[in-house]
Amino acid sequence: MFVIRRAKIEDVGTLLKLARMVHFINLPPDQQIITEKITHSRNCFVRAAAGECRYGDLARTKSGGLASNIHASDLFMFAMEDTESGGMIGTSQLVAKMGGEGRPNYTLKLEKREFFAQDIHTGTTHTVARLHSDASGPTELGGLILQPSFRGHKLKLGRFLSMVRFHLIGLYRPAFAGHLLAEMMAEITPDGRNTFWEYFGRRFIPLSYDEADRHCQISREFIFSLLPHDDIYLTLLPPHARDSVGKVGAETVPARRMLEKLGFRYNNFVDPFDGGPHLHAMTDEITPVRETVRLKLGESLPKSRLNRRGIVSVLDTDGEFLAVEDAFSLASDGTLRVAKPAMKALRAEPGDEVGVTPTDGLGPVDVAAKIGGKRAGGPKPSPKKPAPATPRKRKVSATPGSGA
Repeated sequence: MFVIRRAKIEDVGTLLKLARMVHFINLPPDQQIITEKITHSRNCFVRAAAGECRYGDLARTKSGGLASNIHASDLFMFAMEDTESGGMIGTSQLVAKMGGEGRPNYTLKLEKREFFAQDIHTGTTHTVARLHSDASGPTELGGLILQPSFRGHKLKLGRFLSMVRFHLIGLYRPAFAGHLLAEMMAEITPDGRNTFWEYFGRRFIPLSYDEADRHCQISREFIFSLLPHDDIYLTLLPPHARDSVGKVGAETVPARRMLEKLGFRYNNFVDPFDGGPHLHAMTDEITPVRETVRLKLGESLPKSRLNRRGIVSVLDTDGEFLAVEDAFSLASDGTLRVAKPAMKALRAEPGDEVGVTPTDGLGPVDVAAKIGGKRAGGPKPSPKKPAPATPRKRKVSATPGSGA
């Protein structure tokens, strides 16, 4: 079975290996940054369990100034574990508020410019890019990586890693923004180079693509200070660089399609570094967010008697988050029933409160809404479950992977 939990310090080595295989702004191959992210994420899960996460909260330094990008917003970092081997095989992230007033997020907005010469009866159309500042503070999805050996798995593990983020948003809706952002990764070469950066960004910012990405973990002011603020005619770029704008790498195509099926849209905003598309959506219009409910857990049932499938999770008082995607069913008394293996993976007992998001396409858990399912606010956390007496040893291994 595969379980998604919060990332832990023991995962640093595996996450570092995964980060070296792809180039994500929110998962740089830096041990210190990854360690800080995991620590901050743990604190955010604890705060969520206590009902203390509220959208717009900002961390501040001891001197009173805003903290670095790592700590300036609630961050939830997930890890997928293969329970048979104990190995971590993937990760994804959720940033409650990306930027905001005084800390804008920068993109390039693409627009068409049309020209026509009367004397020669000829016209041309050019695509121009202009630096755009967004201080609205969307909730950002990112950092999804699954080891290639598990891609194409019959259980659709990459989809599970992505959907668990909407599941958490649905459970703790007040902690997240009214709109969502997914920065899709453009094509990156194995040595960490990007065509658009080489022909555009690097001409204005004297850093490598990787160096610029890492510096964004601390501050993004340099983007505003160094990139031009006037129209940039993409016609001036070489054809292969121009054609890469707004497109994703081959390995990211499935992730983009999945998000677009959920309701995300590309509105001609691209990343100022790699030219990858930024997808946007209204939070409450995303089906998994709307259909997430909380129920009491009932006694386990044989899998043959369960008629639905979805994500089921527990968040205990210590902020330990555990989620599985498995079969479930609703009893006449309104309790949620799962099989024994799922209950064991969740370290849950009858009477615990769990979150559930249907993923079988059969619609929302309507019965739950009629007989007591809750959809908003912060649930009462389940009591902390003791860890197994003999912890499993985790394998630290990874192969190249990517996602969004």
